[in-house]
Amino acid sequence: MEARVIHRDAGTDAPVPRPSELGIPPGDLWIFGYGSLMWDPGFPFVEWAPGLVYGYHRALCIYSSRWRGTPERPGLVLGLDRGGACRGIAFRISHSDVSTSLEALWKREMSRGVYHPRLLRARLPRRVARVLAFIANPLHSGYAGTLPTERTAELVANCCGDRGPNIEYLARTLRHLTELGVRDHNLLRVMEAVRARRPRAAD
Repeated sequence: MEARVIHRDAGTDAPVPRPSELGIPPGDLWIFGYGSLMWDPGFPFVEWAPGLVYGYHRALCIYSSRWRGTPERPGLVLGLDRGGACRGIAFRISHSDVSTSLEALWKREMSRGVYHPRLLRARLPRRVARVLAFIANPLHSGYAGTLPTERTAELVANCCGDRGPNIEYLARTLRHLTELGVRDHNLLRVMEAVRARRPRAAD
């Protein structure tokens, strides 16, 4: 199948919004991680907890033309897509670290504009909290949508970017979900299809 060419974005000149512009009240901030943020948040936090958000599900729906692929051979990374529910990790950031943490997150997640930042309600073990999450932007050219499992597996098995092979990203996500006691059946089906293509790829 012909590879889709996606131009690599150098970044965005849009300033990092102030917390108040995002509807974030003063005080500590919870961030919801459902992919690489689970194992590599990139910001200081004072505690973490398993979290569940409704209305969105985890999906390999974002083309990656840098970190897990190239513009000529884009890989796939996770986004929150509409429908269902998603289990992940909620990180609480101290109020004194909110501004610098948002700067780091904007540089990492928002340089292409392929995500929308949204405050969602998350169910934590002892409370319900508002969490900042990054939702897939379905109008962006980097939005892959719902691809057939075999096509998803083809990209994951064969693509590699600045942060390593796409299959490593999927394997690490699944390992961390297992540690949380979460079985993401869609991702497991993709991994099964990847292993069928590359029997030793995920060992």
